[in-house]
This record gives sequence, structure tokens and C-alpha cells, in this order.
Amino acid sequence: MRLNTNWNRRSFIGSLGALASAVALPFKGAFAAASPQKPAPTITGFGSTGNPYEELGVPTVINAEGTMTVLGGSLPHPELEAVMARAGRHFVSIADLEVAAGNRITQMLKLPDGYTALVTSGAAAAMQSGLAGILTGDNEAFIRQIPDLTGMKSEVIIQKTHRNPFDHQLRTTGIKLVEIETREQLRRAVNERTAMMHFSNFANAAGQIKVDEWVKLGKQYNIPCMNDAAADTPPVSHLWDYANMGYDLITFSGGKAIRGPQCAGLLIGRKDLVACALLNNSPHEDTLGRSQKVGKEEIIGMIKALEMYLNEDHDALEKEWQARLQLVSRELAKIPGVTTSFFTPDIANHVPHMRITWDEAKVKITPQEVSKTLRSSKPSIVIGSGEGHPGLAMNSFMLQPGEPEIIAQQLSRILKEHSA
Repeated sequence: MRLNTNWNRRSFIGSLGALASAVALPFKGAFAAASPQKPAPTITGFGSTGNPYEELGVPTVINAEGTMTVLGGSLPHPELEAVMARAGRHFVSIADLEVAAGNRITQMLKLPDGYTALVTSGAAAAMQSGLAGILTGDNEAFIRQIPDLTGMKSEVIIQKTHRNPFDHQLRTTGIKLVEIETREQLRRAVNERTAMMHFSNFANAAGQIKVDEWVKLGKQYNIPCMNDAAADTPPVSHLWDYANMGYDLITFSGGKAIRGPQCAGLLIGRKDLVACALLNNSPHEDTLGRSQKVGKEEIIGMIKALEMYLNEDHDALEKEWQARLQLVSRELAKIPGVTTSFFTPDIANHVPHMRITWDEAKVKITPQEVSKTLRSSKPSIVIGSGEGHPGLAMNSFMLQPGEPEIIAQQLSRILKEHSA
């Protein structure tokens, strides 16, 4: 396989094999010999106003919906941005950097023996590359050939209730998804074409086979299991829980609650499978994942984001998020017919949420109309319209100082204007 560096497949496999039996080496950083820092550059032209989005005519929004990809994920810490800027001032072998980053992340998360990590261009990319690695192994012909699966296994078993738009990333490899609902159907679905069993973590409650049993059945049938846990931090322990449970591959988004680069994610798993996933990914050419480039800055940023996330006071953060919601709730409670309630999803975006409902006989406007009005207001506010539940639903963990007050004021104004 032709690569852009002197690194090759054999040396990569060898380096990971050595890691499996040796103590991981300290990570020295991609910019250890950085030159003295220069003053921040003066910005002229585009971006000089401080808000390049408004310069393009695209309004920024107050985000009360959470770490949604369509809204840009999350906001990185200034310290993270500074580290990424330093990383951007140097050249480095991306393949070597990926191995070193996986080494450091393994140490940070205290992953089980035989596991490592790969920084990808998001959780979706981790799904695709992880499955591609299972299908091709380190066979160079197969890597070039995929999604033509001639000579390879070609089926992935998934619970019917776990089907969602994100499994498109699995289907891009050329595989067929085999839907099952029961344990007996799973047993009958396993055959010589079965490459993997896939689990969508946020759908755990919906399926008959739960997260712990799914991987046990995978071990029983000797089939690798992948768990898509993209949005499933917090709690922070999920970063290692599923590896300890025995999942062969686990995917996470970097740009959600971890507050890493929006175009970064994690593939955590067995070293042999992660090695093959990288072979199917950028920077390697003639691979399915060549388009899913993750830059040196994002790789470094993902490490820094994890470091900061692991060191945060998560209990204090949750109390702060709840306090922001209560501020909004107190203002809305003054309006006759309006009620609020608090909840935390069991999994995926496991942070405090608030549901806002009202008696439409007293407040004559629908949740959808309120959501639309908020979106078109200035400043623009994004709040979900319930997702199948009555009223509006919001969370506060992506809000910035002063924004809960703005939301309370705008919501109160709209609801009062439509009160009978």
C-alpha cells in the first residue's frame, strides 16, 4: 500500500504488537521543541469583527438543545484551543502520531490489557473504519477492494430497534445488516458470513438483548462486537466501562460533552482491530476512510480534551447545569398554566434536562410555534420541541454566562403574549 510517509503497514502492526507486551512509553508531545511563543497576530479583513459567522450572514444561536452536530457540537475550552494552535505550527508523521496518541489515551483511561485507541474524524468515522478493519484485516488487497466484499465476510447482526441513520456508516463498507429481535433469532442469524455484531448504546432500553448480554453472546459465538456510544458521556466512566465489559470496539464522539474538536472522535478497542482500522483510514491512500481525515491539531486536541474532561469536577458541573435550568423555571412559574419538570436521560446526553409544558387553553400557542419563534428571534435560541413528548425540552450544559437569563426572558415574553 502506497503511503505518504516512510511508515508502512508492517512497522505499524509491529509497533502495536510491542505495545501489547511492554509498558507504554511516555508521550513527549508533537511540539516539545516548540519555538518561543509569538504575540497573538492582529486580524485584518475577514474575522476582524470577532464574529466571522455574522460576517457571512449566518447568525449564531443560543444552544439550549445540547451537543448537536447540526449546531456545531460543543465549545472547546480556551486551553484546548491554545494547545491545538501550537500543534498546528509543526509537521509530524500522522501515522506515528496516531499510535502515540492511542498510547497516551490508553494510559489516561486505564484501558484493559490488549486495548488501545484511535483518534478518528468523529464517532461515525470510527464506526466505519472499525468495521472496515474487521472485514479486511491487514490484507492490502482487501483494503483496496472494499466495499467490494468478495472473499470477505459480509454480514453484521443488529437488533431491529437499534437501526438508526448512523448505521449508514456500517452500510458504506458494503455489508448487509441482518436484523434480529430475539436471542433465538440471533443464534439462527450467526453463520460463516457474519463479520460483527453491532450495538447502538442509546437504544439499550429498546432492545430485548441489553448491553451486557449482547457482548456475552458475541463471545459465545466468537464474533467481534462494536458498541456505538457516541453521545454517552457523561458519566465519564463510560469511556472505559464498555471495554471492561468486553466489547471489541467502542466509538465515542469527541465534540460532545468531552468538548474536544468537533471533527474528532475515538475508536477504542482491541489493538489488532484498531491497527486494522487505521490501515483503512487516512492518511493512507486507496482506502475507504481516506476522506475521513483527522488533522494533527485534532489528534492533539482530543488528547488534551480527555485530560481536561477527566480532571473536571463533574458533580459541581451537574449542579451548575441544574441551577441554570432552575433559573429559567422560576421565571416561567410566574405564568398561569405553565409548568416545568426536571429529568435526566438514562443514557445519551446524560445531563439535567427540563420539560416545559402549558395548558393550551390558557396559553394559546403550540410548542412547535414557540420553538420556531425562538429560533427566529434575536438572539436566536434553539430549544427542542419535545421529541415525542408534550411541550418543550431543554438542557443547559452548552449555555454560556448570561444565556439562561436571555432564555427565561424570551420564553416568558412569548408565552405571556399568547396567554388568554
